[in-house]
Amino acid sequence: MDNDPSRRDFLAMSGLAAAGSLLAGASSAAAAATPAAATTAQTAADDWIRQGYYACALQTFNDAVHPDQTRAAARERMQRTLARIDEQVRGAKRWIGRDFKLVVLPEYVLSGPPWGEAIDEWADKAALAPDGPEYEALAAIAQRHEVFLAGNAYETDRHFPGLYFQASFCIDPAGNTVLRYRRLVSLFAPTPHDVWDRYLDIYALDGVFPVARTAIGQLAAIASEEILYPEIARCLAIRGAEVFLHCTSEVFTLTPSQKKIARAARAMENLAYLVSANTAGTSGIEVPAQSPDGGSEIVDYMGSVMVTTGQGESINAHGRLLLDGLRSYRRRPGMGNLLSRQALDLFAESFAGADLRRRNGLLQGGKVVVPDRSYFRERQLDTITRMTARGVIA
Repeated sequence: MDNDPSRRDFLAMSGLAAAGSLLAGASSAAAAATPAAATTAQTAADDWIRQGYYACALQTFNDAVHPDQTRAAARERMQRTLARIDEQVRGAKRWIGRDFKLVVLPEYVLSGPPWGEAIDEWADKAALAPDGPEYEALAAIAQRHEVFLAGNAYETDRHFPGLYFQASFCIDPAGNTVLRYRRLVSLFAPTPHDVWDRYLDIYALDGVFPVARTAIGQLAAIASEEILYPEIARCLAIRGAEVFLHCTSEVFTLTPSQKKIARAARAMENLAYLVSANTAGTSGIEVPAQSPDGGSEIVDYMGSVMVTTGQGESINAHGRLLLDGLRSYRRRPGMGNLLSRQALDLFAESFAGADLRRRNGLLQGGKVVVPDRSYFRERQLDTITRMTARGVIA
């Protein structure tokens, strides 16, 4: 994949060009042999979708690269993590069965979070190139085990030198990246909003809110704490999202956390499945290792939690997704069809006129600016000042 995907390529990756593949169990060679074989293979795929498939939020340990002093050492650590993920996906396939088709990995699963590194330093040490060896290894895992593999990583973009974005991705069983979403709300990292005008020129709005149309449904990603912002999930839902892929690294508590409550709400509001993978602890940063550990879960389109796992590395958060039921319910008139009842244009003017957080903070004269870490704090303070001036807060 090109390190600087064109707008067309980016939209294809996001699924807006109907990207995807037939289910991994079907023989593509047989399908290509004759029209009858192709029809049979498609019928088998359609039947399989109706019967459902299994998804797993793979709760795996986060071996952070912060302690590594060089790029080479960080990449070696990432390769060890990739080998461990490969082994765990293989075991999950044997345990769950052949109809196991979707794996969701935790947030920044290969690197952990930056922990004081400068923006350009972290971009060099820990951010992946879209055509780099780490993505190639992830694609090989998806192919080897015939699954859709979703995850989250920091990554570079040739259009924005010196910066990185936090990206959620999904790779299909053929090894193609069918979904790439860049996180829009972050307190500590650059986002597309910081380079908004140029980002839209390159990727357009459908590249900001991508939905991948695949054999296992219409997939969309929500990164970490973005689950707390209903607008992101709704923008994806109105583009057709049926399954939200939520990569997170969050505190697990026995009392309901904000994110746990929000996951149920986002699934219910948008009549969508949600597969959320948390880390199984972390190393390399100055917090107790088991703080972000546990609670990976799957939520159905009614907002009911299907399964939640406890702490430690685990494949226990797996469950069966029934897209035929979801699609039938979305077509059903009645009080419960929340997605069909809201008139979104009622809110367009209020949102358009708010403009509380300034866009393009990392563009000056059309050129990208690599910020100091203090930029993110100053950006938030500026937003709070604007909210006070407009009477949003007293």
